[in-house]
Amino acid sequence: MTNRLLVGSGSLLSTVVESLQTRPGSIEVATTDGALAESVQGTVGVRDVDEINRGVLLSFDRPDIVGVFGQNRATNRSLAITVRDVFPEAKLVVYRAEREGNDDHSGPTLESVADMIVDPDRELVDHIRARLGESGQRMRQLQRVLRGIDRLAVIAHDNPDPDAIASGLALAALATRAGCDTELCYYGDITHQENRAFINVLDIELRNLDPEEDLSEFDGLALVDHSRPGVNDQLPPDAPVDIVIDHHPPRSPVDASFVDLRSGVGATSTLLVDYFDRFNVPIEEDMATALMFGIHVDTAGFSREVSQEDFTAAAKLSSTANFGMLERIESPRISQQTFETIASAISNREVRDEVLLSCVGMLSERDALAQAADRLLALDGISTTLVYGIKDGQIYISARSRGSNIDIGESLREAFGQIGSAGGHVDMAGAQIELGVLESVEDREESLTEVVEAVVNSRFLDVMSNRIEPPGTGAYMADAISEEYLVEDLPTDSEQTDE
Repeated sequence: MTNRLLVGSGSLLSTVVESLQTRPGSIEVATTDGALAESVQGTVGVRDVDEINRGVLLSFDRPDIVGVFGQNRATNRSLAITVRDVFPEAKLVVYRAEREGNDDHSGPTLESVADMIVDPDRELVDHIRARLGESGQRMRQLQRVLRGIDRLAVIAHDNPDPDAIASGLALAALATRAGCDTELCYYGDITHQENRAFINVLDIELRNLDPEEDLSEFDGLALVDHSRPGVNDQLPPDAPVDIVIDHHPPRSPVDASFVDLRSGVGATSTLLVDYFDRFNVPIEEDMATALMFGIHVDTAGFSREVSQEDFTAAAKLSSTANFGMLERIESPRISQQTFETIASAISNREVRDEVLLSCVGMLSERDALAQAADRLLALDGISTTLVYGIKDGQIYISARSRGSNIDIGESLREAFGQIGSAGGHVDMAGAQIELGVLESVEDREESLTEVVEAVVNSRFLDVMSNRIEPPGTGAYMADAISEEYLVEDLPTDSEQTDE
């Protein structure tokens, strides 16, 4: 537990005390401001003294952090020197007050004793620059777009993951503040147990859309965590989109009134934390918890494609997010169907050098593929996994890669982009292919699975420059991997993100 000692006087000290009361750890206050001492009495440990000196400081237990927040610059410097002498191991944060006071400038400088100096002039300049610069212009454009919409549908990608849900939830909250009647929507299913726990624990309201549903009730559409209608969602490809916010690199120009595509960050949730900051909107506990989980999942616990912006966003959220809730979300029960899929992926695995491929056959839960691909990547000697299965007339593929020069997102686009939709990140990606006439193959169910296995393995291994003889023999298998078994009019300009 962090022990904090705050010394000084004035309204700034009162504000700091109030803001810290909801955070873990203890707070003690030493002040010469009698009114302030009276106002916080009973909420924190406070001592009203005539002078804050060495003797007063020694009467406190050794703190981890000391904050000096007085109204006079010279007094704050003098206090900081004394604090550093009394508590040499404590982190020292000092406010560089605007009022100069009488300072003979002798002794150590403030910079030499303080770990962090809060400079009001610098903070004001940074605040103004952030709102008048490029980022500020982006926020003003978003606000203008939102104000022109009466009813907004925020659309997450199909079978949304925590990053898509959290960033959609955050955008919906900002849209509501701008006067929009807003609904967070998605197509597909949410079957991953962590994702279901995420929604249930935080009591998140989402609308599950039917592909045939008429969306004319909305006069605005926003896409989060993906960038084009009809690609990884079931909107009409020509649907007019007003807002696009995503961290995946686009494959072609994106058309919308407001577009924010920043592939340099690890999660779309990171962008929404920045929005809240620039709009000066406080992030409440549930929202902070959701955004923190979104960043955590998409960066694989801050170990995958993580940026400085992701760490900064997480730091801003850490004081408000409910880590008890996060623990409940991360420890859900796993369904029997998920276990069976993982077991099938293990038993059906084929290994070619460092590449592991596994066809699990018929799927009950699409999200189980990603979990299987993650778990199989832990096998010794494996740097790339490709796990796939069949559900509702589609072949779903999930891939993972680590510690290699392979961009798995680009590899899947090259292997499957011409016959389906594919894409993702350097180390995590997915694809989706319509079965088409493959479903008309007669004989037993195993025959369809064999054909799918031959097509997927052959195309992927060809791209990986590790050609092998596809499963099966004879003209039947040769025909199976030819293009004639596949529907010719499948989408060719598409991108699919995993989960």
